[in-house]
Amino acid sequence: MKHLSAPNRPSLVLLIALLSTMTLACAGGLDVQHVNSAADKPNNVWVFFKVKKGDEGVGSLTANDFTIFEDDKKVSQHESQQVILNPEVAAVNYTLLLVDMSGSITESGQADTLVDAAKSFSDKVGKSQKVGVYAFDGSEKLHSVVTFTEAKGSVEGGLEGLRKFKPKDPSTNLHGAVVEGLRTLRTELDKEKKPLKFGTLVVFTDGTDQAARVSAEDMGKELDDEQYELFEIYAIGVGAEMDEGQLGDIGRDGTELAADHAKIQEAFDKIAAKVENHTKSFYLLSYCTPARAGTHQVRIEAKYKKGEEEGSGSLEYEFTAEGFGPPPKCDPKKKPKFDLKRPELDKDDGSGGSADVEASITVK
Repeated sequence: MKHLSAPNRPSLVLLIALLSTMTLACAGGLDVQHVNSAADKPNNVWVFFKVKKGDEGVGSLTANDFTIFEDDKKVSQHESQQVILNPEVAAVNYTLLLVDMSGSITESGQADTLVDAAKSFSDKVGKSQKVGVYAFDGSEKLHSVVTFTEAKGSVEGGLEGLRKFKPKDPSTNLHGAVVEGLRTLRTELDKEKKPLKFGTLVVFTDGTDQAARVSAEDMGKELDDEQYELFEIYAIGVGAEMDEGQLGDIGRDGTELAADHAKIQEAFDKIAAKVENHTKSFYLLSYCTPARAGTHQVRIEAKYKKGEEEGSGSLEYEFTAEGFGPPPKCDPKKKPKFDLKRPELDKDDGSGGSADVEASITVK
């Protein structure tokens, strides 16, 4: 048998590593992110999580695409009666659309194009969540156009009013608007009673900040505040004046830059698709555990296949089953009971793993 010489061994190691990387890339690993979980008598378990493949959310998975393990032992689907519940039983989604109505928009004839694009955006996103629309110019405060609602008529009516909008201050308070938009979204979500609250901010602008009411540094500090850490934030820019780098400073989860007003509709449609995809990537898995006492390690494995594309991934967490066991009979369609006391999200518990999360949270 021919042995490899010493100089060739590193090359072999590199080749093996490269082939392994290529294999993983072809397999397309899924990122399954634990969001929240709870357990309750008689023996119900609920797990709320997100599934991503790269930067994109993965929707349309069914209960059969998930396999449950407790303490490394597979739980049969017959015994678990696992189902995917509608996330709306425990979660609410808000998207705040923040539109630039400064003088450069209203005086250049772009208002009609913007309103049409905003209507299309609201129609698409409004199918799965509440949409609020606010406008900004050079003023310190935002102008409320449409409060968060699910009523299609009220959204369209509010947006129609933007066609004749006259800015009180024709300047552009972009930095201040982003700060106020985040705070408004946070305030409105806090009014909701459902334990899981998802917020998205979409900012449209045709230029840079001119009013200088809030510095770029202070806006950045607001964006970095932990209370918005799990918000989705997108930005749409239009025109030659728009700085792509500054747009990216706002839209940390995605940006679209339209060269001119004719491309505004396309830019809005692309961001709407991202928001929709994000919303559909959340799952609420409910099942009946065979455990009757003690603390147990749960692993949920997800598998995805679409044409030639496929992937897999998993999450792990713990739950306690003290006093579990029927009667009464477990109903997997029972609504979850999430603890509202601890605003945590998969924080490291100091043991090298993630602490079990049963809390009221706002997630992106």
